[in-house]
Amino acid sequence: MSKATNRKRFRSASLVTIVLLFAVILAGGIVRSSGSGMGCPDWPKCFGRYIPPTHVGELPANYKETYVAKREAKNQRFAKMLDKFGNKDLAQRIREDKSILIPEEFNAARTWTEYVNRLVGVLSGIGLLLVAIFSFSYSDENKWIPALSVLNIFLVGYQAWLGSIVVSTNLVDWIVTVHMLLALVILAVTIYAYHLAKVQGKPVLNTKPLTKIIAALAIILSVIQITYGTEVREKVDEVAERFQDANRDQWVAKVGQTFNMHRDLALAVVVLNVLLYALVRRTFSRHSVQQQMMSLVFLIIVLQIGAGIALSYWGLPPVAQASHILLASLIFGAQFYLMLNLSRSANYTEVNR
Repeated sequence: MSKATNRKRFRSASLVTIVLLFAVILAGGIVRSSGSGMGCPDWPKCFGRYIPPTHVGELPANYKETYVAKREAKNQRFAKMLDKFGNKDLAQRIREDKSILIPEEFNAARTWTEYVNRLVGVLSGIGLLLVAIFSFSYSDENKWIPALSVLNIFLVGYQAWLGSIVVSTNLVDWIVTVHMLLALVILAVTIYAYHLAKVQGKPVLNTKPLTKIIAALAIILSVIQITYGTEVREKVDEVAERFQDANRDQWVAKVGQTFNMHRDLALAVVVLNVLLYALVRRTFSRHSVQQQMMSLVFLIIVLQIGAGIALSYWGLPPVAQASHILLASLIFGAQFYLMLNLSRSANYTEVNR
């Protein structure tokens, strides 16, 4: 197989994998908003089967006691790890968490929701593995491409373990945030490796430093906004538990300052991206990848505002919750790819000045 063929396959596999990574984020949002995290209490099988059950009569005997015991054992192992890192208070809270002893009732819809989430995750993992294999065709010219691609394999493995902890324990709020931020890191690494391959041998662009600075600030602000979003989600879960999943229209009002900060940051996101668009428009032509990505960012921001309004005033509909996190990830991905193309681009077109 020729080097040129492997390089073409690397770029194709990278594009497909990037799409799958966004699909994983969407699937994770659906799992989270529907409460399907423990729909499959074991891994890699689901209730001991490769194809999940659709009826309670298909479940193994004593499944509640068996999987509750496994969940408790996993949390105890995690508590020991926290002890080693000096976080003894949190470890003790996990050991005393009585919620892990409450057996999960079988729900076919939640089981299949989690199963589909796992399938998408497996497909993205296969995609990243293929990307890593094909990336070595660039090793003689740019060692960063295979290095980043291999790094992603390890990051995905850690992410899978972290995901199991997210659904197994309900006391460690920060793990949900770390889980989301790590997903963005994996996405960024994949996009960066793909971009390096695409612009291999292309000249460096003479973009004004101010444009690059504003682009970097826009990305940082998006990450901060996403972080606050995960914290809002944690607060919503606490409110839902207090209300016993009733009165959804009152949940947002009970979240408090975290939600207000998340909402106010949305205005800052819009303002900063308006400034970035003005700078990009002055430098690059209408048909350049830079203006195209900036236009895409604005379109997604508009959709994101719509999803935010639906969450705020329509009782946190699950569809809007999943869409909200996907759109936030798409904004981050588009902004990151735009920033990369401010330095080098495969189809650079500069405005004549």
